[in-house]
Amino acid sequence: MTSIKEQAAISRLLSFLQDWDNAGKVARSHILNTFIKTNQGKTAPELEQEFSQGASLFLVRLTSWLRLIYMTGSCLDKLLKSIGIFLSAVSSNRYLIEFLEVGGILTLLEILGLEKIKEEDKKESIRLLQVIANSGRKYKELICESYGVRSIAEFLAKSKSEESQEEVQVLLDSLVHGNPKYQNQVYKGLIALLSCASPKAQQLSLQTLRTAQSIIGTTHPSIVDCVLKVLRTMHLEVQYEAIELIKDLVNYDVCQALLKGLVALLIPSVKETSKLQPEILNDPAVLQLTANLPVFLQQAAAAKAIGVLARSNTSIAEEMLHLRVVHSLMAAMGNMDHSNSQRQASLTLEYFVQTFPVVEEHVRKSMGEELYALFLSNAEDLYMKIDSIQADILAANKVNVSRALYTSGISYSRLSFYLGPPEENQLAYTTYFQKEDSEGKE
Repeated sequence: MTSIKEQAAISRLLSFLQDWDNAGKVARSHILNTFIKTNQGKTAPELEQEFSQGASLFLVRLTSWLRLIYMTGSCLDKLLKSIGIFLSAVSSNRYLIEFLEVGGILTLLEILGLEKIKEEDKKESIRLLQVIANSGRKYKELICESYGVRSIAEFLAKSKSEESQEEVQVLLDSLVHGNPKYQNQVYKGLIALLSCASPKAQQLSLQTLRTAQSIIGTTHPSIVDCVLKVLRTMHLEVQYEAIELIKDLVNYDVCQALLKGLVALLIPSVKETSKLQPEILNDPAVLQLTANLPVFLQQAAAAKAIGVLARSNTSIAEEMLHLRVVHSLMAAMGNMDHSNSQRQASLTLEYFVQTFPVVEEHVRKSMGEELYALFLSNAEDLYMKIDSIQADILAANKVNVSRALYTSGISYSRLSFYLGPPEENQLAYTTYFQKEDSEGKE
């Protein structure tokens, strides 16, 4: 037999549940307010004591109401916070299972995609997904199996709230840890996010990609193009994260493709630079117009990234010499439509000149004594001192340091980690120069 105290507790529970069942939206909102204030931070045993061992009876009512009203957004914030009290309570595995059994994950993911729902409510939904993901590997897998990565990534790309986006980053970081079955799915989702229009989403995706890359260990073929396209951004915080990721990626099998891509960006294609030709012909304020042309922003960022990589690893610097980086840097220095491209290229070229005597010799010969003296005196401010003729000299340079490196027999052993067997590289360079010599004779 139950004691008088137990009977009184059960009676209070039944009365509370009856009040909930008979209440309208306003009354339920008041009940939720009281519940949140009095039960925040309680453990599962404490919640059971509060509800006379019947806490699950209230939880099932909350989840049922959530499924009924989540599309309208009414009282959604309080409802999600109340459910969160159950899911985040210590020793709450039973509540978690009960929530998942009624499709809780799918409901939370659907909330993220509904336009009518407030941003604050979506953020609360993300927090509940964090709680679920942090409960163990099988729960992370359940989120991913419910097409969670796509829903979460889309919300990150579209969200206008930086706080919400930062909560999403925490969730994605959780999903990539301790989730071997679906970590590649998260990794690919992060790469896809690099092309979104939100600078904050790009920044957070780049940060999380660095973590994901170190966990997965292998690279996806699309990552090089995606990261290089991010360099078109005018947001310095995004550019910084992109360069940090590039620094990590040179330690993987995409190193050579990445270096080739960066060097190629120093000389934009005619197709890219001619997009604004009508405006150039008609608008006298062309310099103002082209100052933010994405391709020139990308050119400047590439010059900066090359400098960062070269200073961090001499082997990488030598490989870029074989890719004719000196020629490309000098060409970028002649781009009078974008001063930052000139500045970044000049600073990077200064490092190569100071580090490699063969580069110093070729650059001096190509520039001429007067221009070279200006370059040596202050490489960073050179763009403010050169005239259009000197800019044309830089843009039209024919410097080919790679030929001198080949003829001097520079060792390839230091580059073998990035480029493969020395014999293959030697054959490639030999073929290149034989072809170039035959074309010159013609």
